Amino acid sequence: MSPQLYEFHLPLSPEELLKSGGVNQYVVQEVVSIKHLPSQFKAFQAAFRAQGPLAILEHFDTIYSILHHFRSIDPGLKEDALEFLIKVVSRHSQELSAILDDATLSASDRNAHLNALKMNCYALIRLLESFEMMTSQKSLTDLDVGRKNKKSQSKAAYGFDWEEERQSILQLLTQLLQLDIRHLWNHSVIEEEFVSLVTGCCYRLLENPTITHQKNRPTREAVTHLLGVALTRYNHMLSATVKIIQMLQHFEHLSPVLVAAVSLWATDYGMKSIVGEIVREIGQKCPQELSRDTSCARGFASFLTELAERVPAILLSSMCILLDHLDGENYMMRNAVLAAMAEMVLQVLHGDHLEEAARETRDQFLDTLQAHGYDVNSFVRSRVLQLFTRIVQQKVLPLTRFQSVVALAVGRLADKSVLVCKNAIQLLASFLANNPFSSKLSDTDLAGPLQKETQKLKEMRAQRQSAAAASAAVEPEEEWEAMLPELKSTLQQLLELPQEEEEIPEEIASAKTVEEVKGHIRQLLAKARYKQAITLARAATGHFPESEPFVHTDPEESEETRFLNLLGIIFKGPAASTQDCNGSIVPGQSDAPSASEPEGSRGSDELVKQEMLVQYLQDAFSFSQKITEAIGIISKMMYENTTTVVQEVIEFFVMVYQFGVPQALFGVRRMLPLIWSKEPGVREAVLNAYRQLYLSPKGDSARARAQALIQNLSLLLEDASVGTLQCLEEILCEFVQKDELKPAVTQVLWEQATKKVPCSALERCSSVMLLGMMARGKPEIVGSNLDTLVSIGLDRTSPPDYRLAQQVCQAIANISDRRKPSLGKCHPPFRLPQEHVLFERLRDMVTAGFAHPDPLWIPFKEAAVTLIYQLAEGPEVLCAQMLQSCAKQALEKLEEKSSSQEDLRQTVPVLPTFLLMHLLSLAGDVALQQLVHLEQAVSGELCRRRVLQEEQEHKTKEPKEKTSGSETTMEEELGLTGATADDTEAELIRGICELELLDGQQLLAAFIPLLLKVCNNPGLYSNEDLCAAASLALGKFCMISATFCDSHLRLLFTMLEKSPLPTVRSNLMVATGDLAIRFPNLVDPWTPHLYARLRDPAKQVRKTAGLVMTHLILKDMVKVKGQVSEMAVLLVDPEPQIAALARNFFNELSHKSNAVYNLLPDIISRLSDPDGGVEEEPFHTIMKQLLAYITKDKQNESLVEKLCQRFRTARTERQHRDLSYCVSQLPLTERGLHKMLDNFECFGDKLSDECIFSAFLTAVSKLRRGAKPESKATIDEFEQKLRACHTRGLEGTEELEHSSHRATPAKAQSTGSRRQRLASVSSDGDFLMPKSCRTTRRLPHTQRRTSKKRPKIVFSSDESSEEELSAEMSEDETPKKTTPIRRASAGRPRS
Repeated sequence: MSPQLYEFHLPLSPEELLKSGGVNQYVVQEVVSIKHLPSQFKAFQAAFRAQGPLAILEHFDTIYSILHHFRSIDPGLKEDALEFLIKVVSRHSQELSAILDDATLSASDRNAHLNALKMNCYALIRLLESFEMMTSQKSLTDLDVGRKNKKSQSKAAYGFDWEEERQSILQLLTQLLQLDIRHLWNHSVIEEEFVSLVTGCCYRLLENPTITHQKNRPTREAVTHLLGVALTRYNHMLSATVKIIQMLQHFEHLSPVLVAAVSLWATDYGMKSIVGEIVREIGQKCPQELSRDTSCARGFASFLTELAERVPAILLSSMCILLDHLDGENYMMRNAVLAAMAEMVLQVLHGDHLEEAARETRDQFLDTLQAHGYDVNSFVRSRVLQLFTRIVQQKVLPLTRFQSVVALAVGRLADKSVLVCKNAIQLLASFLANNPFSSKLSDTDLAGPLQKETQKLKEMRAQRQSAAAASAAVEPEEEWEAMLPELKSTLQQLLELPQEEEEIPEEIASAKTVEEVKGHIRQLLAKARYKQAITLARAATGHFPESEPFVHTDPEESEETRFLNLLGIIFKGPAASTQDCNGSIVPGQSDAPSASEPEGSRGSDELVKQEMLVQYLQDAFSFSQKITEAIGIISKMMYENTTTVVQEVIEFFVMVYQFGVPQALFGVRRMLPLIWSKEPGVREAVLNAYRQLYLSPKGDSARARAQALIQNLSLLLEDASVGTLQCLEEILCEFVQKDELKPAVTQVLWEQATKKVPCSALERCSSVMLLGMMARGKPEIVGSNLDTLVSIGLDRTSPPDYRLAQQVCQAIANISDRRKPSLGKCHPPFRLPQEHVLFERLRDMVTAGFAHPDPLWIPFKEAAVTLIYQLAEGPEVLCAQMLQSCAKQALEKLEEKSSSQEDLRQTVPVLPTFLLMHLLSLAGDVALQQLVHLEQAVSGELCRRRVLQEEQEHKTKEPKEKTSGSETTMEEELGLTGATADDTEAELIRGICELELLDGQQLLAAFIPLLLKVCNNPGLYSNEDLCAAASLALGKFCMISATFCDSHLRLLFTMLEKSPLPTVRSNLMVATGDLAIRFPNLVDPWTPHLYARLRDPAKQVRKTAGLVMTHLILKDMVKVKGQVSEMAVLLVDPEPQIAALARNFFNELSHKSNAVYNLLPDIISRLSDPDGGVEEEPFHTIMKQLLAYITKDKQNESLVEKLCQRFRTARTERQHRDLSYCVSQLPLTERGLHKMLDNFECFGDKLSDECIFSAFLTAVSKLRRGAKPESKATIDEFEQKLRACHTRGLEGTEELEHSSHRATPAKAQSTGSRRQRLASVSSDGDFLMPKSCRTTRRLPHTQRRTSKKRPKIVFSSDESSEEELSAEMSEDETPKKTTPIRRASAGRPRS
C-alpha cells in the first residue's frame, strides 16, 4: 500500500499494530528477526539520508521490530536506534516549521507528514520508555550490590549518560509541540491520542521514585515545561487534573514535584485555573474515605501545604472548597488546610492596607486557627501552635489578637501531649522575642506608669466633660423640636379664644428695636412660658408690621402656621447664641467659636493620644502578667522525662531572664540541678544557658564586663542552698576547664577578696566563694595564692569573721582531690605539713572562738576540721590538740563557776549551754572526719603503697621465678591477689574503728559519757541547740563502730520518736539513714520507726524523712514493706515541695520492674483502712497518680481481678467505694472486662451504692472508647448486669429474694466453682506478675476472714504524755532482729 493512502492510528498497546483494524489503517507487515535487524536498520538510515523524515513511512516495521526485541538485541543497536530517532524527529521538527506555513500543501503530503509525525513520535517515546524501564530495574539491582559511582556505571552500560539523553528527548518533544502542528489534522483538531501519547510518557517518568533526586532536577523541569505546553496549546487541563489527583493518591514522593509543576503552570504559563480544578477535586473527596486511606490523605495534605507556600494568592480563592475537611476525621487534612490559611495570612493577608473583605477573611482564618488550638488531636493542636509561632516571628499577627493567642499558648502548657507543650513554649518564646511593647517586661515596672497614666486619662476625661457641660448647650434645632408639641397645643388654645382688645405689653412699650422684642420672645420660649411668648409675638406683629420677621407676606397661610413659623425663626435665629439674657448682643462673642476650634481639636488630639498610651501600657501589663503566669507553669515542666521539652524550657527561661522578668531568676536557679542530668543534651543546654546569661555581659571594657559577670553570679549566691551552690560550682568548674572565663574575672575577684577595691563584706565573701568554685577546675587559682587566702580569712581580727573564714576553708579544700585515690596513681596525695601557717591559724580561730557564743562558729569549725583532715599530715594530732584545748577551756569555765557558786553554797556547778554545745559538736565532727580519713585517705594510701611494692617486686623478679610459680601466676591473672589484699586492708581499717577509736584510752572515748548523759536526760538538758548538737554528735559516733551503734540504737530511735524538737528529729532522721547504709543489719528491725516520721506533724521532718527514705528505698538499703503507703500519703501533702518529692520517688520506683504494681495491694489496704487510712478525697488523688504507673496489660488484668475479689474481704462501705474507684481508674482492656464478668458476684451486691455504681459505669465508658465491634456486645451485657443489680437494690429485696430462690442450685454450684478458682489467686502481700499456672497455696476464704488481725504500730509520740523525756524505750518496745540484709561489703560505708 502506498504511504500516501494509509493512516497510522496510535495504538493503546503495541500488539494492536499487528492486527488489521480498519480500512486504510496501517498494520505492521513483518516483525524483523534479530538476525536481520542490523541490515534493515542500515537500510532505514540510507532511506533517511535520501528521503528525509518521511522515510519512516516505509521503514516503521524496522523500528517496531527493535522495540519488540528490545530486551534481546545488542545494546549498541539500541543506542544507535535512539540516537537516530532523535535525529529524525529533530529534522522533522525543523521541516515542519516551514511546511505548516505553506498554504499550497496538498492533502496527500499533509497526510504523509501527519503519519510520519505520529510514527516518529510513537517510536521515540516508546524507545524512551524502554530505556527508562531498563534503567529503573538496573538501579534496583545495583542497590543490592552497592551505591558506588552510579554515573560511571550508567555510562558503561549504555555508552552515554541516560539522564542527559532523557532530558534532550523531552526538550525535543517540547520544541515539536510548540509548533502549530494541529493544522496537520482535519479541521485543525488534534486527536486526543497524540496528546495522551506525549503526556503519558511524562507521567510515567514522574512515577519513578528517583525523580525527586537532585541529579534528576533537569528531567523534572523538562517534564514540567512539556506538560505546560500541552496545557496551554492542546486543552490538556481536564486530563492533567485527573492524572495529578491519581498520582497524589498512589505516589507519596510526588507531592513536592507536582507542587513545583502546578505553581510553574499557574505563574509562568498563566494557567491559574488548574489550581482551582485540582483543589476542587480534593475538596470533593469524602472525608470519611480519607480517614480510612491515610496514604491518600498524606499525599493531598502535603500537596496543599506546599502549594500554599508557593502560590497562596491563587489558592486563596479556592479555600472555601477545602473547609469541609476541617470537620473530617483525618488530622493530616486538617493540618494542611490550617497551614494553607496560615500561609495566606503570612504572605497575602497582612498589613494595614487590607481592604475590608480581605481583613474579614484574615480574621476568619485566624479565628479558625485559634479554634483548632483546642482540636481533639494533639498533632493538630501542635501544628496550630507552630503556625502561630511563624506568624508571630514574621510580625503579621494583629495587635488586637495578641492577648487571646498568648492565652491560648499559656492554656496549652497544661496539655497532656508533650509535643503540644513543647510548641506552646516555643510560641511564648517567640512572643517574647517579637513583642511590640518593651525590651523589659516587669510587672512592677509597668504597674506604676500604667496607674499614673490611667489617672491622668481620668482627669483629662473629667475636664473635658465639665468643659463640655459648661460650654456646649443643646442645639436650638433640637430644643425647638422638643418644645414644638406643647407650643402647638398652647397656640391652638389661644387662637380658639375670642380676640379682645389687647393691651400693649410692657416689653413692646419699653423696647426700642425689633431685636430687643425678639430677645424677650426667645427668653420666654426657653423658659417654657409659651402663652406669654405667643401673646408677645401677636402684639409685635401689630406694633412692627414692616419689620422682619413680623411682616405678613403670605395671605393664604393659616394663622397657626404663621405664628409657628414666626416663633421658630425667632428661636432658631443665628443671633440666638450671641445675645445675652436682656436681648443685647455680647460684643466679640461672634469670633469666639473660630478661635476655640483649634484649641478644642488640640485637646481632642491629646485625649486620643493619652487613650492610646494607656491602652499600650495596659496591653504590655497584661502581656507581662500572662508571661508571669506561664513561668509558674513552665518551671514545673523543667524535670520532664522528655529531653526536647526540658531544652525548650531552659531556652525559654534564658529569654525571659533577658527580658527582665523578675520571676525568671527562679527558673534560672531551678535549672541548676539539671547540670547533673544523664542526658548530654540537657546538660549542654544548661551550660549554654549560663553561657548566654553570664559569660557575655555588656560593658565597654574587659574589666567592666568582668564586674558585671561577678555581680550577676553573686545574685545567684544570695540565699542559695547547699545543693544550688554545688550545681553552680560544677558549672563554673566546666567553664574554667574550657578557659571560657577571662583572666579579668579572676583578677577582679582577687581584688575584691583582698579589699583592693571597695566592696561590702557580703561581696567579699561571695568573691572568695566564687574563687573556691573556680579552683575545682583549676586548683592553681587558689593554690598559687594560698598564703594570700589565709591572710584574708584567717587573720587575727576582732571580732573574727567566721562566715568569711568558712568560705576560705571551703575554697582551700578545693585544691585537693577529695575523692578516694585510684590504685593506678603512683604519686602520694597532696598534703601540707602540720607546721603550716594554715593549720596554726585554723587551730587558733577554733580555740579562740570556742568560748564565745557566736552561731557562725559551728559551721566554720566544721569546715576547719574537714580541711585539716583533707590537707594536713597527721590530722588526728592537730584535731586532738584542738579538742584538748577546747575541753580545757570548758573545764576552766566550770571551775570558775564552781568557785563562784561555793560562795553561794550551791553544790552543782553549771556550765554555759553554748560551751557544752560547742564541745559536743566539735567532738562529733572530729569523730566523723576521723572515720572518713581512715576509710578513704588511709585506705587509699595503703592500696597505693601496696601497688607500688607489687610493681617493684614484679620488676625485680627473675624469669625463672616467673615460670616456676604457676599457681601464683594463676591467682594474679584471676585478680585474686589484689582482692585478698583489699579485704585485708578493709579488715584492718574496720578493726581500728571497732576496737581502737572509741577505746577507753583514746581521746574520743572521753566524750562519750558526757554525750550520753545529755542525750539520756532531755528534761535536764532542754536547750534546743544543745539537744540538736548532742543528737547529731551521737549519730556521728555511732557511725564509727558497729558495737557502739548496736548498744545505742535504742537511744537514737527513742529521741527520733519522742523528742519534741523538730530540728532534733530531722537531724536524727539523716543520721539513722546514714547508719542504715553503713550497718543495714542493725537498723533493719527499726525500719517501721523510719517510716513513721513520714507522718510527722512538722513539715521539716516530713521533708527530711521523705528524702532519706527515697534514697534508702531506691538504693535497696531497706526492705520495701507495706509502710511505703506513708510515702504515698505525701502525694497529698499540703507542702508543694514534699508532694513533689513523693511524686519523684514513685516516678523513680516505677522504673524498677514491677515495684509499684507489687506494692499497690498493701497501699490500697492501708490507705482505705478506717482506723489508720486517709480521707476519701485524698485517697482518690493518691490512687489516681499511682494507678497511672500500671501500663502493662497483664498487670491491668491481674489487678482488676484482685480488686474485684477484695470486695468480699472489705469490711466497710468506704472500702467498697475505694475499691470501685481504683477499678474505674485502670486503663481497662477486653480481657480486663472478662475478669470483671468472671468476678461479678464479688461486687454485684454492692452496686446499690450510687458511688460504686457510678465508678463501674465510668469503667464501662472507658471500655467503649477503643472497643472493637466484636467486643461491644460483651460491654453491653456487662452494663446491663450493672444496671440490673443497681435497680434491684434500689427497688427493694422482694424481687431479689424471689429470683434468688429460683437460682439457688445454679448459684451454689457457681459459687463453689468460683471459690475453687479463688484458691489459685495470690494473697495481698504476694502481688507479683500473674503466671499461667500458680501453685501458691492459700487458706480458704472463711479461714482468712478469721485470721489474726495485723498488729497496729502505735508510737508514744502520738499519746498525750506529760512525762519528761528521761529514758530510752523499754526492752519490750525494742524490735527484735530479723533476717540480715546481705551485702558485698557490709562494714565499709558507701561514698
